[in-house]
Amino acid sequence: MRRRTVTAGNLEEFLEATAPATQAAEQPQPQAPAARPAPPQDHGLRTEFEFELPRGYVDEAGTLHRHGAMRLATARDELRPQIDLRVKENPAYLSVVLLSQVITRLGTITDVHAGIVERMYATDVAFLQDFYRRVNSEGHTRAAVTCPHCEGAFEVDLSGGRLGES
Repeated sequence: MRRRTVTAGNLEEFLEATAPATQAAEQPQPQAPAARPAPPQDHGLRTEFEFELPRGYVDEAGTLHRHGAMRLATARDELRPQIDLRVKENPAYLSVVLLSQVITRLGTITDVHAGIVERMYATDVAFLQDFYRRVNSEGHTRAAVTCPHCEGAFEVDLSGGRLGES
């Protein structure tokens, strides 16, 4: 293959010489009407789950963010951290990168990145790790619990508010 050096002076000449033959007439072609995208179909698959952090994230301005949303993880989400240099240096950082990719909203913050997850309280990160596992492995946000006083078994939805709140 032969290399060719192109300078600004002969750029137009080069573009004309390499243009496809079908554009020789340079006549405007009538454009076909744009096809309308099909309306999104509801397949009944829930892909985003609301949550409430136990403690909450406090941003630089001092605002507390407790309510958020997490989407289902894709294969790409789980593979991407494997090539991240921070994860290669410290494998424990994997959950920080992974959570930052699947959290779509945290209070009014819509750009959730690893720096935000790093500054969360450990109890909130542990909650989010468990929430991620439940949503992506089990497909729901419910947890079976037992009352420590009466030993009665019941289910709690982890995405909701505090116990007893609706």
